[in-house]
Amino acid sequence: MDLPILTDALLTVDDRVATLTFDRDDLRNALTGSALIDDICAVAEWMNRCDEVSVLVMTGAGAAFSSGGNVKDMAERGGDFAGEVAEVATRYRRGIQRIPLAMQALEVPVIAAVNGPAIGAGFDLANMADIRIASTKAKFGETFLNLGIIPGDGGAWFMQRLIGYQQAFELTLSGRIIDAEEAKRLGIVLDVVEPDELLPRAQALAARFAAQPPKALRLTKRLMKMAQRMELKDFLDLCAVFQGMCHNEAEHLEAVGRMLAAQRR
Repeated sequence: MDLPILTDALLTVDDRVATLTFDRDDLRNALTGSALIDDICAVAEWMNRCDEVSVLVMTGAGAAFSSGGNVKDMAERGGDFAGEVAEVATRYRRGIQRIPLAMQALEVPVIAAVNGPAIGAGFDLANMADIRIASTKAKFGETFLNLGIIPGDGGAWFMQRLIGYQQAFELTLSGRIIDAEEAKRLGIVLDVVEPDELLPRAQALAARFAAQPPKALRLTKRLMKMAQRMELKDFLDLCAVFQGMCHNEAEHLEAVGRMLAAQRR
């Protein structure tokens, strides 16, 4: 199994669980002004081709999960933020907007282990995961309006589907930063743990998912995503086809055999 070559992130694999660590602590793991956009997209594309891996855990090295956009570049109208309207728009489409498309297309479960501040596009990236586990040091903020810009990376699409329109609207328009406990109350994170427990908690959950039959696991995630945008009748038709696929997989009969053997003990 050949791992993708990354520039600003580290990727490890253990027992069908891949862990992606953003490794630009000097930039507080900013997504712009670094190679993290390319790294995240490369890992997402690789995982969809790699049948040996079933779950992805994302986390940050150092103090932050991700600070989102590089504010220094914004101040200097440089990097991803240079140029006139059409040039900036093209750079967004070819740059940071590749992340939500890649994350939405990921076939495996994604767990964000939020070790520290997840701000702006970093918050949005966490919300693109299926599950978020937060350290007590984590903070979250949809802070775009504080800088006179809009959530340009898809955050307004993801957050309201996660916590509802009203809560997402308040967080987005106030630009306020919330701690991990409030994030849990709002339903943004599943659990809050001490910093030294964060990766073990996320990886234990990932291991539980990874122990499931791998083909059915990927089909189930596809169903969960597609259920958000399909009418019930069409969705049930799709479920019937996917179920037919599952019943004809060797992993199904192996799982049934294990259950029957356990019942006989």
